[in-house]
Amino acid sequence: MAVYAVKTIIGRENVVLEAIANKAKVNNLAVKAVVHPEEIKGYIFAEGELKDIQDIVKEIPHARGIIKEPVDISQIKKMIETKKKEIVIKEGDIVEVVGGPFKGEKGKVTRFDKDKGEVTIELIEVTVPIPITVNANLVSVIQKSGGDKNE
Repeated sequence: MAVYAVKTIIGRENVVLEAIANKAKVNNLAVKAVVHPEEIKGYIFAEGELKDIQDIVKEIPHARGIIKEPVDISQIKKMIETKKKEIVIKEGDIVEVVGGPFKGEKGKVTRFDKDKGEVTIELIEVTVPIPITVNANLVSVIQKSGGDKNE
């Protein structure tokens, strides 16, 4: 088994990745892993037997082919390793949502689930305080519960 690069249409990497994974699972083919490093546009990497990967790729609309030369795992290792970032949020902190549908809204933290990486906040600048749960990576602490401002 080796790792091979699959060329895709830029922006359709995740569609191709899911299609390869599904077809490999349904047809019980020798494809062990499929990954798309965010830093590389237009390519995904599949670990498995070349023939099986080729058979799958030719049936997928947004796939543009496969590079038949195996990729050395050390070349892509730094891009596929997870980067753990410690998130420090406490109940009572005032946060601003920096992404998603509530971007720009401020809220008070009512619950922080470290395991799931989710934070529940009550929006401040609304008539009726509504608790919402968002990914902890989508909030920025603007005031600690102790009272120190970070801005």
